[in-house]
Amino acid sequence: MAMSPAEWTEQLASERRQLSKADRDIEQGLQRISDQEDRIRELSAGGHDSRQAKRLVDVLRQTLTEWQRHRVLIEQRIAYLEQQVDLEWR
Repeated sequence: MAMSPAEWTEQLASERRQLSKADRDIEQGLQRISDQEDRIRELSAGGHDSRQAKRLVDVLRQTLTEWQRHRVLIEQRIAYLEQQVDLEWR
């Protein structure tokens, strides 16, 4: 069953909301990495073991990479939906 123009439009709006959330998540992820790097410097300056803190930064970076990949998929979905909406409204 084909979707109506309203359904395409609603899906597009939903994906745009997801893109906004992804942007916020990425921004917060970057901040978490920066904060953790500050902690590592503080630990190192104090002569403390920072291995666990460094491992956490690696995990945070991996997570951020996945979030960025997911953001690209959302952008691709938006482009597809925009085409569908344009076709449906013609």
